[in-house]
Amino acid sequence: MIRNIHLYLGLASGLIIVFVCLTGSILVFETEIEQAWHPERYFVTPTAAPRLLLAQLTEAVRVHKPKAQISGLKIYADPTRTVEVSLAGAPGSKGGERGEGNGKEASRAGEGPGKGGKGKGDGGGPRVYLNPYSGAILGEMNPRDSFFHTVEQLHRGLVAGKIGKLVMGVNASIFLFILGTGLVLWWPAARKALSPRLKVKWGSGWKRLNHDFHIVLGFYASVFLFIMALTGVGMSFDWVGQSINKLTHSPVKRPEAPESAAPAVGTSPFAADAVLALARQQAPDAESYSLQFPKEPTGSIRVAILRPGAVTENATDEVYLDKYTGRTISSQSYAQRPVGQRIRGLFKPVHTGAVFGWPTKILALIMALLGATFPITGTVMWLNRLRKNRQKLRQLQAV
Repeated sequence: MIRNIHLYLGLASGLIIVFVCLTGSILVFETEIEQAWHPERYFVTPTAAPRLLLAQLTEAVRVHKPKAQISGLKIYADPTRTVEVSLAGAPGSKGGERGEGNGKEASRAGEGPGKGGKGKGDGGGPRVYLNPYSGAILGEMNPRDSFFHTVEQLHRGLVAGKIGKLVMGVNASIFLFILGTGLVLWWPAARKALSPRLKVKWGSGWKRLNHDFHIVLGFYASVFLFIMALTGVGMSFDWVGQSINKLTHSPVKRPEAPESAAPAVGTSPFAADAVLALARQQAPDAESYSLQFPKEPTGSIRVAILRPGAVTENATDEVYLDKYTGRTISSQSYAQRPVGQRIRGLFKPVHTGAVFGWPTKILALIMALLGATFPITGTVMWLNRLRKNRQKLRQLQAV
């Protein structure tokens, strides 16, 4: 019974599993590939000259794109990094698709431009990259038009909207059953049968090697693939996040951003350089500072501070400042966030292996590539078994 469940679920979803694993393997090193592909966007050679003021950099952007509206800035402590300027997207555009949270909360969970220049929660507009020492425009891109965005949309929903996302969520759930039944089938009935299931017999014929690749490597990869599939389910279905909120007694929605006090007539908005200075006072050792400016007159300035050793890029401290006075309206460290929000924020980093940097990324890449082979090796095993059964049947009929 269990063997049949494992087999038929694998045959039914095998092609999608191969596709998801292959596209997922491309996304594991998305940031590193993007930066290696276009290093001029992300890196500069530091000079003896001091860094320009943010006001000078934003003015260079306005000269470059006179009609653009600047929605955010990201400044790195690393002197070799460019300054990333986010521009507001077109009216009605959908931003925040790349958030780390779940479903509708993703747009509010974003942190501005990411390490690869991929902003979240900013209307899906383009990014402009500037040399912080000269003010030169080094590049421009819209993340929604990038190769990796297309791959991610294929990976998450086959570019088919809610239906595609549902299909991928169901497929991830099926994959969990496949992995579970696979472990049950792997478990040896006798102790002496354990050793052969832990080692690949490299000198054997191709059928035996195919068998060992599926059985032995499948066992070693199963735990990691189970975690990746489980987080995939969590990102596909809103009810997962809602359940986590209930179990952790966390609020269902994040609180609305606070509003700025009504300004006096003729009052100018608080300058970006002053905002950055305040952020540096609060966290002088931060890796980056993301500034997001409100569109509404009564909105507040959001500052996301990424401290050294943060578990993910989303693990930032948040500060909201009055748009006109720079007064701190509210603040929240990452440790103060609701438990449910922090758990959901880990779904994507754990899913892609980014949670502990290069070691887990390499592991995630290997597991994704192995995951793509298991439907193939399993199908080959099934075909070999069918052929063998037919041969036995012919022999019996001949007798």
